[in-house]
Amino acid sequence: MRDNVDRVLDQWKAERPDIDPAPMGVVGRIARADRLLGLELRDHFADHGLQRWEFDILATLRRSGAPHQLTAGALVETSMVTSGAITNRIDRLAGRGLVTRETDPGNRRSVLITLTGEGLRLVDTVVATHIANEERLLAPLTGRERTQLAGLLRKLLVGLGDTPGR
Repeated sequence: MRDNVDRVLDQWKAERPDIDPAPMGVVGRIARADRLLGLELRDHFADHGLQRWEFDILATLRRSGAPHQLTAGALVETSMVTSGAITNRIDRLAGRGLVTRETDPGNRRSVLITLTGEGLRLVDTVVATHIANEERLLAPLTGRERTQLAGLLRKLLVGLGDTPGR
């Protein structure tokens, strides 16, 4: 079984037999998988009237537990986007009636973002179909292979500095 990355590696081996392009194979496959999975996820969320970033914010609020509320700062930390970008995104979600924003009564400098009933219903519906979609996307791998891949990717991410709270 061969993929498009094999073709690229073969070309490098033919043109530069003095180098080992194996690292390109790993990084290239991760990048291609990210792109292909991203396209599939984009299409799935679009079927539900959402963009991927909208689902990410709604899901972050949902998994935070009742009352499904976080500060804008906490959303910035979990989404790794700028505060200006998160403000724009929250405004758009609020405009759709999926979240509310209000000044935190305990800290007037902070804004609380809360899922509305409509936002909660939407994210609960979409998360179930999202998991089924991801199951479909991972179908070529056995359960054992998925566990192995998850462990290897976790090890790589930690090695690259991706640790909780960072």
